[in-house]
Amino acid sequence: MNKKKLDAAEMGAKGGKARAESLTPEQLSEIGRKAAEARWGRTILQATHGDPDHPLRIGNIEISCYVLSDGTRVITNRGLQQSLGMAQSGGAQRIANFMATLESKGINCKDLASRIGKPIEFQVPGGGRAFGYEAEVLADICDAVLAARAAGHLQKQQLHIADQCEILVRGFARVGIIALVDEATGYQDARARDALAKILEAYIAKELRKWVRTFPPDFYKEMFRLRGIPYSGQVKRPAYIGHLTNDLVYARLAPGVLEELRNKNPVLESGRRKAKHFQWLTEDKGHPKLLQHLDAVVSLMKAADSWDQFKVMLDRAKPKQVPMPLFDHLLEEEAT
Repeated sequence: MNKKKLDAAEMGAKGGKARAESLTPEQLSEIGRKAAEARWGRTILQATHGDPDHPLRIGNIEISCYVLSDGTRVITNRGLQQSLGMAQSGGAQRIANFMATLESKGINCKDLASRIGKPIEFQVPGGGRAFGYEAEVLADICDAVLAARAAGHLQKQQLHIADQCEILVRGFARVGIIALVDEATGYQDARARDALAKILEAYIAKELRKWVRTFPPDFYKEMFRLRGIPYSGQVKRPAYIGHLTNDLVYARLAPGVLEELRNKNPVLESGRRKAKHFQWLTEDKGHPKLLQHLDAVVSLMKAADSWDQFKVMLDRAKPKQVPMPLFDHLLEEEAT
């Protein structure tokens, strides 16, 4: 390229830069939209709000979300899957098939299978292309999954999705009422930009801790084997299994722990307790001690050929603790 051509190119670049600096954000966005339409051959909505570096964070989950030029609130395909605790394999088709199956069982899925099969294509800030769904899709999926659980239509491996949906719905409801109060009082203009997201994250992180599986499947599998009970991984267990669990675990953690757990977590009129005993144990001491104890108990179970043999070994290795003043540091002072 000769000097004249170089000079022309440089002048063109400088002119383009000057022109870009003189344009408003709205004009730049419109230019980007038209460029996208020319490149992809169809109308593509522009995301006017949203940043991939600042997703909605819920515990360890990151949900990329945007607001499009027509006011549509969208969450990305990957964010939808992660929020439900579903595996990434299979993509959106996995969720669509799940909804179709529920609909075939009589669950009102609000045409979710079709809606998920038609994602919204949009342009993210910076010119990239993304696919997502109206934010309401997540709420509708939660409603359908919870209805399926109530009707007994979920398979065992799908129950964790229902647990996740319940946590999400309750979290959204809590944040929703806070947002409505803020709007009515005018406080929405004064609150921090990410205040609602932080409230949701704190609430759901706390709820997720309640649902974390603490007792390993082998604990019940080996218990059933030694007791001569058929084991199929069932969720519902005979009532006396709870008494056995108290005997094998909580009565052996530390002096007075079982007695205090019964005081703090009494049996209700329904015959059930408000929470699981382990939910009252402290994160820093009580919970780690419980996990350590469970590992030891399961190991002894696997080494035993009969219930009586197991109990002899357990009583020797992990004897019951004599009730005495409680070690307060093992328990939460308030309900979680």
